Amino acid sequence: MLVPVLLVLSFCLRGRAGLAPHFLQQPEDQVVLLGDEARLPCALGAYRGLVQWTKDGLALGGERDLPGWSRYWISGNAASGQHDLHIRPVELEDQASYECQATQAGLRSRPAQLHVLVPPEPPQVLGGPSVSLVAGVPANLTCRSRGDAHPTPELLWFRDGVRLDGAIFRQTPLKEGTIGSVESILSLTPSSHDDGATLVCRARSQALPAGKDTAVTLSLQYPPVVTLSAEPQTVQEGEKVTFLCQATAQPPVTGYRWAKGGSPVLGARGPVLEVVADASFLTAPVSCEVSNAVGSANRSTALDVQFGPILQAKPKPLSVDVGEDASFSCVWRGNPLPRVTWTRRGDAQVLASGPTLRLPAVGPEDAGDYVCRAEPGLSGRGGGSAEARLTVNAPPVVTALHSTPAFLRGPARLQCLVFASPAPEAVVWSWDEGFLTAGSQGRFLVETFPAPEGLGGQGPGLISVLHISGTQESDFHRGFNCSARNRLGEGGTQVSLGRRDLLPTVRIVAGVAAMAMTLLMIITGVALCCWRHGRASFSKQKNLVRIPGSSDGSSSRGPEEEAGSSKDQGPIVHTDHSDLVLDEEGALETKDPTNGYYKVRGVSVSLSLGEAPGGGLFLPPSSPLGPPGTPTFYDFNPHLGMVPPCRLYRARAGYLTTPHPRAFTSYIKPTSFGPPDLAPSTPPFPYAAFPTPSHPRLQTHV
Repeated sequence: MLVPVLLVLSFCLRGRAGLAPHFLQQPEDQVVLLGDEARLPCALGAYRGLVQWTKDGLALGGERDLPGWSRYWISGNAASGQHDLHIRPVELEDQASYECQATQAGLRSRPAQLHVLVPPEPPQVLGGPSVSLVAGVPANLTCRSRGDAHPTPELLWFRDGVRLDGAIFRQTPLKEGTIGSVESILSLTPSSHDDGATLVCRARSQALPAGKDTAVTLSLQYPPVVTLSAEPQTVQEGEKVTFLCQATAQPPVTGYRWAKGGSPVLGARGPVLEVVADASFLTAPVSCEVSNAVGSANRSTALDVQFGPILQAKPKPLSVDVGEDASFSCVWRGNPLPRVTWTRRGDAQVLASGPTLRLPAVGPEDAGDYVCRAEPGLSGRGGGSAEARLTVNAPPVVTALHSTPAFLRGPARLQCLVFASPAPEAVVWSWDEGFLTAGSQGRFLVETFPAPEGLGGQGPGLISVLHISGTQESDFHRGFNCSARNRLGEGGTQVSLGRRDLLPTVRIVAGVAAMAMTLLMIITGVALCCWRHGRASFSKQKNLVRIPGSSDGSSSRGPEEEAGSSKDQGPIVHTDHSDLVLDEEGALETKDPTNGYYKVRGVSVSLSLGEAPGGGLFLPPSSPLGPPGTPTFYDFNPHLGMVPPCRLYRARAGYLTTPHPRAFTSYIKPTSFGPPDLAPSTPPFPYAAFPTPSHPRLQTHV
């Protein structure tokens, strides 16, 4: 008890005699790695007393070896005032606030903070060292570091030495409030190019600035990556082309499928497809689809096929009013692009080039057919032409057609040709005292027929015919008007009727022929009578040919009556008797012309030239071989060169007494109206111009 007091007194007396105790060196904050040695310096001047260290206020003791703290000790020359605190190896629990105290002098150093750094361990990548991913499917990679590192490390991602951004950092605290672990999540959508790539997760902190790395390799599963090629790429139509479909895939390829223009190519299964190119390959590409367990991929390519022009859209017919514009268009497809020209049918002049033809302010002369033409391609294939008709709507165009001259009191026909677009409302025939559009009126009849094809571009054609029955003198001096009207106007023309007068010529010819026949009959009759004189005459006249109109009792008339009746019948011409034979008694017998069917024994035939009901001389019909307008003649020679019998028999009361098996007669059969004729040389009516004569028909009495 006495000793400490003396020491204190001695210290006080010394202090009064010299310098006061003070710190020559105080400890400072330090950062030290876990396991290293920490040294906190402390030096005192003018002090020879007790020096001790405190840890977070807890005294470690005054001895130099600090018993009870195996890793702690004090070093330095105490006489010179050096009192350094050493800690080795430093542990995490050594992180605290330390002070150096001169107890007897009442001195305390400033507190020094000792920071213990714990370097992080190498991080762990979940699923590593090889992570299997699917290409095109988003995925997350997780890198984790344990929580005993101090300070908390940061986790970084690298690829090929380049830092990857976008990772999410996350900490997991423990219950005591310390950090349990840290994680970094990297989100990515891998592609087939990422297969085999290496990613690095690095844990870095102040304790380990260089950090520690963990690498992971990406093992990628991906659908096929397809490359499609064609050889050759440019080809002429009809040539052969080979398509090659190449693919890389993980897992391997399981199948191929080919399509053209979206439609499957049947029978194609492998990576090679061979086809013959045509024009469709230019717009319908060929595609190859490759599949594996993960998915499928598709690639397509189109060929550069060169082919000749192909018509895709024809020009359409147009109908426009006069003065308006007209436009035609036609579409040709080809490779290379074909050259299209426009012409008018029948004219080689090129009106335009390209798919469109424009005609401004058209007139009636522009109506017709227009042709768009494309020349064949380099291969000589394709090409051709298409045409469309332009109809110009205008007032009707009326033209008079050739009309054959007519006989007085005979039938006549007048014709006019009407072209109009739109179609005429009516075609009207008019003359002095009236008009007619259709049907009949008195002596006049109107008929309408379609015009023949071939007169294109002028609208629908009509032929209007005016029939006149029983022409009169005034018909040859008047004018007949043919007119038509539509919504755009009216058109017309005048048609005249020509006269044909051949009746005097017919009468002269008929008179000469009658005189010649009479003279010839007289000469022939006299000669035959002299030659056959004395022979047996005809004794039987049972079977006779009766002329209609005579009575059965006429046979009882006398010779004078018979002569009188024969005058009414005109000249009598006897026919050939070559079929007469002599019987056993020398009598002249006739053959039966019916071979016994009617048992006719004798027939006499005479040819009568009478007058027509109108007073004119009746003649047989004209020969069909003669040209129209030729005067009518009849050849009587076959009937005039016959041998008469011995006597000149005269007709009895309406009977023809000339024995012959056949009788001669002629008929003219009227026909109905026929279709119109456009040829100038053809008569407009097929029926005869003369009135039908009244000629007696022969009857056979059995």
